[in-house]
Amino acid sequence: MTEDAVRYHEGEVARLARRLLDAPTGGWSRQGVQALVAALGWTWSGAADAAPTGTDLPSGSARLRPVGRFEKDFTSGEDYVELAVPLALPAPDPAAQALAFRQAAEQVADALGEASIMGVYGGLGPYYDGGARWGTPYRRWRGDPDTLELRAGRAGPELVLLPTEPVENWFWRQGHGEPGAITGFFGHRRVAANGGLGLPGGWYARDWEQLTDVLADFLGSLPAETTALDVGLALNVYGRVPGENGAPMLFDLVCRDRLVIGSFPPAGVDAHALGWGSAEEHPGTRAWWPSDAEPPARHDAGGPGEVAARATAELLVATARAAGVPGPEDLIIGGEGERVGAFDVKFYGLGLHSG
Repeated sequence: MTEDAVRYHEGEVARLARRLLDAPTGGWSRQGVQALVAALGWTWSGAADAAPTGTDLPSGSARLRPVGRFEKDFTSGEDYVELAVPLALPAPDPAAQALAFRQAAEQVADALGEASIMGVYGGLGPYYDGGARWGTPYRRWRGDPDTLELRAGRAGPELVLLPTEPVENWFWRQGHGEPGAITGFFGHRRVAANGGLGLPGGWYARDWEQLTDVLADFLGSLPAETTALDVGLALNVYGRVPGENGAPMLFDLVCRDRLVIGSFPPAGVDAHALGWGSAEEHPGTRAWWPSDAEPPARHDAGGPGEVAARATAELLVATARAAGVPGPEDLIIGGEGERVGAFDVKFYGLGLHSG
């Protein structure tokens, strides 16, 4: 990854972040949004589907998202739910996109401090929207009545100003328990800005085929997303096996700028035949596990854009089944992995119980 994928002018993203939060939104009514655009020094025809112009942004015009079919059930009088401002148009490869996002996040943090919320949307973003193909990370500065979010747009990072209540209402109402209702992961800090924040319930994979699909979706973009967010994940996954006391650890998933996985297969399971390698075969894993003996089985899935997601998911599922785990409901994410830096994180998209 090169360090010059995108060069932001000194402080430009920070200044834009402050301008967006300082501008009046007027309850996101039509008149309020017209005043918002004017306060930013931009122009807008007033048509519902027209983008504000005169923004002088080389990365393109800002976009307004009017309340329509998929937004109306989560609003309470708003006519619009987003003003999205593209920040840059980096190269489309995951490494360049991740770096551009991280650089933008650093500038916003310079202006506003650490984000109060961070996460990954996965395949399902606000109001059932999709996201960028390389990954869907976001950092959010939560406020009342408005929130500022740095989001991975389809072409590059975007600053998105939005009313807080509708997007949180959408998120809360996805906690109905149906498979795939919430994807990705959600992290929040224990700070005053998150007062009153509600977290929806999760959902759980119901069979091995479903879990394979879920793991492939989750793991494929993970190195790009953790690189963009500048966080490291270390998830221990335990498996309950009939006749065994407790739930021994089966996997140790580690991801920062690349995804590496260690496995602790029980006696009688031929890890090599399943597709696992050794520390000698995957020397990059020694950066995390210096002893070649622990864990004995390893897989280096790669960095941004390199993960063979389906094959990696199938490897994990095949190993769990070979170990005698009856079903996905008997795989457990260790609670120690749900603390990521200053954030408490729920890994909704994995569809696994935690404890």
